[in-house]
Amino acid sequence: MPVTGPSGADMGAGDEQAQVIVVGAGPAGATAALYLARAGMDVLLLEKGTFPRDKVCGDGLTPRGVHQLVRMGVDIDAPGWTRTRGMRWMCEGRQAHIDWPRLGGQPDFGLTRSRHDFDDILVRHATGAGARLRMEVKATGPLTDRAGRITGVTAVAGADKEPRTYRAPVVIAADGASARTALAMGLERDPARQIATAARRYYLSTARTHDPYLELWADLRCSRTGRDLPGYGWIFPLGDGRVNVGLGSLPHRRHGAVDLRATMEHWLARLPKEWGLREENADSPLRSAALPMGFNRRPQYSRGLLLVGDCAGMISPWSGEGVVQAMEAGEVAAEAVALALLRPGGPGREEALRQYPREINRLWGRYYRLGNHAADLVLGRYGYRPILNRRVMASPVLVRSLARLLTQVADEPGHDAIDAVLHTLLRLVPAPTPALGRGRRTPKASRKPRPKP
Repeated sequence: MPVTGPSGADMGAGDEQAQVIVVGAGPAGATAALYLARAGMDVLLLEKGTFPRDKVCGDGLTPRGVHQLVRMGVDIDAPGWTRTRGMRWMCEGRQAHIDWPRLGGQPDFGLTRSRHDFDDILVRHATGAGARLRMEVKATGPLTDRAGRITGVTAVAGADKEPRTYRAPVVIAADGASARTALAMGLERDPARQIATAARRYYLSTARTHDPYLELWADLRCSRTGRDLPGYGWIFPLGDGRVNVGLGSLPHRRHGAVDLRATMEHWLARLPKEWGLREENADSPLRSAALPMGFNRRPQYSRGLLLVGDCAGMISPWSGEGVVQAMEAGEVAAEAVALALLRPGGPGREEALRQYPREINRLWGRYYRLGNHAADLVLGRYGYRPILNRRVMASPVLVRSLARLLTQVADEPGHDAIDAVLHTLLRLVPAPTPALGRGRRTPKASRKPRPKP
């Protein structure tokens, strides 16, 4: 007898089925798979690559990220993790040290670790909880029923690109900035939202590798135009003899793209020689990547498909931080799916799945809406230099308040006066309405004109 999949279709010899499919095993996908497996769900985690692997990233985590790792059961005292005490902001010869706050609900330290094995650690926790990992499997398109609802994905596996079919009543797309699964389901990026770009390189630096602070530079100039960089530079210690050095840029429409390579060379030439941030000490090529920000792809749920992490544009428009948001969204998505699958298919299950974008909107809606305005009006035009002016840098209270705003490190309910001010500010921002639309069933190019009667 043929095997029947969740949608009622016959299962071929190369098919697999599960209760949930997660496409992509980065921080968002691995976290979602971990929490689904812990909830007793049968989850398939599909990853086009292998582990360990490299990824363009700053490699730094704020206390929010540390909190998420602790919840996931990651041993943050194991070799390879480096603790950070806070941030050091540099602007026009001035510097300010901001220690991570001592809040009741979060750790008072951050972490750094290379993405080379960070994702691998999370995936091992997911498989240890029971998730089924399939590596070297590249999803090629969605499977849908007659109503346009996703019922699985097609894929190619291994070096021979053998065709595979994976079926499940719910699919979580965590396939990064390319967002192939979302695009194939007609969920396109909002063209009004800018996409930032980041570039990073590793350097050998005994002078800076054990620095207890994440260092951010706000007074960099674009090499081509001489304008303020609409972003910032960073130097993050890795504790293994290396530092992660990079730039993030949010180009404004009027100014065009930024030559990050030339801008970075100009910046590094300013730095002290004893830091070792010179070509002869480079430990990797300069690599760059796109940073989809500010919820630039919506709806985050449509027809059985949930979007998490970069494919939903969940990178913070304030700071460019994305790993923390990916892990938090993965947990929220897993909870919504686990609760939904306790219900039979139909309106009840659909309502439970629609809770996912509502919860994401509750967590970040106002914060991202305000951040998108800040990016459009200030950060994308003038960078961080006007914000980190002489008056702000000279005031410990203003610096700490701004740091908590940029990193969203705060307690709820408020722990102190700074928390109270930030929560009040966000409450003044009109709450955006979560997008719950169906999205287009197929891309425009594949639509056929209707015959005239």
